[in-house]
Amino acid sequence: MKKYFFFIVVGAFFVTQLLVAQEVPKELENIISPEIHADQTVTFRFFAPKADSVQLTADFLPPVKVMSRFGIVDGPGTVNLMKDKNGLWTYTSKTLDSELYSYTFVVDGIKTNDPNSPYALRNSASLTNVFIIGNGRGDFYLTKDVAHGTLTHGWYLSAGLKMNRRVTVYTPAGYEQSTEKYPVLYLLHGAGGDEDSWSAHGRAIQILDNLIAQGKAKPMIVVMPNGNVVQDAGYGFGRDGFYKPQFLLPRSMNGEYEANFMDIVNYVEKTYRVKATKENRAIAGLSMGGFHTMHISRFYPNTFDYVGLFSAALVPREDATGKVYRNLDETLKVQKDNGFKLYYIAIGKDDFLYQANVDFRKKLDGMGLKYEYVETGEGHIWKLWRIYLADFAPKLFR
Repeated sequence: MKKYFFFIVVGAFFVTQLLVAQEVPKELENIISPEIHADQTVTFRFFAPKADSVQLTADFLPPVKVMSRFGIVDGPGTVNLMKDKNGLWTYTSKTLDSELYSYTFVVDGIKTNDPNSPYALRNSASLTNVFIIGNGRGDFYLTKDVAHGTLTHGWYLSAGLKMNRRVTVYTPAGYEQSTEKYPVLYLLHGAGGDEDSWSAHGRAIQILDNLIAQGKAKPMIVVMPNGNVVQDAGYGFGRDGFYKPQFLLPRSMNGEYEANFMDIVNYVEKTYRVKATKENRAIAGLSMGGFHTMHISRFYPNTFDYVGLFSAALVPREDATGKVYRNLDETLKVQKDNGFKLYYIAIGKDDFLYQANVDFRKKLDGMGLKYEYVETGEGHIWKLWRIYLADFAPKLFR
């Protein structure tokens, strides 16, 4: 009897210890961060009783100038949190406009994410928390009670790049139930991104679902490929497994991607029900993807009727392939002479690429290539690229 009692006591002890180990500390369990208030101010909280300083860095704070490989650019601002007697650090923002925002904490000089929020997105090696304030533009980024499209990941063979490559594809609501053919938007990411960037950071799925449901955009297929030619897929999804992300991977802007882009188009047009004509193809991209878009659309000058450059990195590069970046003026003229329905350029006036876009527009003006130009405030940020997509998509396939 004593032996059984011993095992019962020991077993109860280990069960108790297991439950204690799994229990969330009360300090963390009761913390809400971020907390969005009715007046659209937001309170951030971080429990760190032994920390000497806790700061918040966020894209809604006044930007600061930081040095990057591209020179001096705008970075997210920083603000100090205040510590109470229990070790809870707190900061409440001013009233914020309706938008999707990103933030992280800096604790004693070390950047860290919010332990009270699971909502975070990765871009290259950076992981940032996100939240949405509705009742305005932020509503475009919410998953609403409307008909939803389908997001899938497929693989296509790129003969030129000698590998199977992962691609993300959005099909609009009703695609699976119909026999209809659809137009296609090819949507390209920037440096540090991959085939999941537009569906995650860009909220492209929510934007398209909501625009289509409101009748503001035509139902379309959206193809989001990986623009890093040395990758078969984004980090963690390809043959190389888990490895440290890099902001600008080798060969991503040397012409190989543009030269082999028709491998993607051919895959899409064989796999999906699409209208495989110029007037039913659009291509757009942000930053590096805008650079790719400009060169792809002129290298294949009779392929896309709609072209969108969002904060495009229109900077000269040496072409390792020896063909894609040559004869820029001549191929742009061919593109102009072939005709198109929309050439769209959008950029923030504080973007470090602003002057490069000014110079490119002067080139287009000189050759009489007509374009639609959108200039906003702010710099090189996802906030603007979401806005540009929501503005660009309703103009397509009309």
